[in-house]
Amino acid sequence: MEIYEHKPHPHIELRKKRAPKPREVKEGAVARFNALLGEKITRGVGTMWCAYAFALIALISLPEAVHTGTSALISWIAQTFLQLVLLSIIMVGQKVEGAAADTRADDTYKDAEAILYEALEIQKHLQAQDEVLQRLMDTHQNPAKAGPVA
Repeated sequence: MEIYEHKPHPHIELRKKRAPKPREVKEGAVARFNALLGEKITRGVGTMWCAYAFALIALISLPEAVHTGTSALISWIAQTFLQLVLLSIIMVGQKVEGAAADTRADDTYKDAEAILYEALEIQKHLQAQDEVLQRLMDTHQNPAKAGPVA
């Protein structure tokens, strides 16, 4: 008679069988091409070098906006400079924040694996203690069977 029988959660076995999967586009060839092209463009536009290039391009039209008047200057700032330059800068910031989130997620995954390992070790330890307790109970109930208790 066992004192306790450990029954692992079904997710543990399932998790051992499958590793995390990378993201991939499974639709068709056109969807894969579009995803690849979009990723390449995003990588290129999401750099500070692209922001510098956009700033230089925007500055080319600044003299004309200044000479045209206040309305044109405000329009140039809002529609040309801010939209063009801030797009790349925001993408750089998102890339930095995304990398930090990926690191946190990876650390959390590793922590969960460590906790699972420790929980399984605790189960082994408890099983060993149950065996000792069972031998003590058997000895107490039937002193004739008394043998060494580990």
